[in-house]
Amino acid sequence: MMVDLMLRPDFHRYLIGTIFVLAGLLHFLKPAFYVKIMPDYIPRHKTMVYLSGAAEIAGGIGMFVPEVRPEAAFGLILLLLAVFPANIDMAVKSVKKRGWFDLYSLLLILRLPLQFVLMYWVYWAGISI
Repeated sequence: MMVDLMLRPDFHRYLIGTIFVLAGLLHFLKPAFYVKIMPDYIPRHKTMVYLSGAAEIAGGIGMFVPEVRPEAAFGLILLLLAVFPANIDMAVKSVKKRGWFDLYSLLLILRLPLQFVLMYWVYWAGISI
């Protein structure tokens, strides 16, 4: 049954792995988008975009490999923590430019606590079980 499948950690491991691999690939396919949203205080924007994309791909692939899954999950959690200040920066810039009640600003603000939900999801699927 579909519900049984969705409750299984292995389903979530593959889903998380796929999401991160695809997101990482986008860093290489559309680097200009990511360069544009990089905070000013981060040096070498394009290099950092490629490095973060490679880290997402490596972590995503690692979620498929039982021998390295806990380490991959831990790396993805660290990556999510590392990019969190950039997410804050995006939200702040959007609020300054568009205001608090702009849909884009609201989505960026709502994404901030969801980042921690994502970290827990990666932990649950990759480390805790």
